Amino acid sequence: MKVSRSNSLPIPVRRALHKLGQDLSAARRRRRIPTALIAERAQISRTTLAKLEKGDPGVSMGVYATILFVLGMTSRLAELVDPRNDPVGLTLEEERLPRRIRIRKCRIPKES
Repeated sequence: MKVSRSNSLPIPVRRALHKLGQDLSAARRRRRIPTALIAERAQISRTTLAKLEKGDPGVSMGVYATILFVLGMTSRLAELVDPRNDPVGLTLEEERLPRRIRIRKCRIPKES
């Protein structure tokens, strides 16, 4: 018996993938691009596109990236985990900053 990948994913991940699929579907429909045309441009099957728009976790990241490219939204992918959009990481980095910085004195060797 085959175990579904979606059942092994945490619920927030499943919800995020589902929302991403819905958002990509809405973006496609707003641009009035039929499923056959976007699938052809992305070089995927209409079945794969349908899975992507449903948030199927089996669809590769490359397919998502290609669909974003076809929709003209590639920059959104590049910004996905940009450090400037990571408040937790920025806070942790700030906590590790030194409280003060000391200038080391340069020692000149004495002549004998």
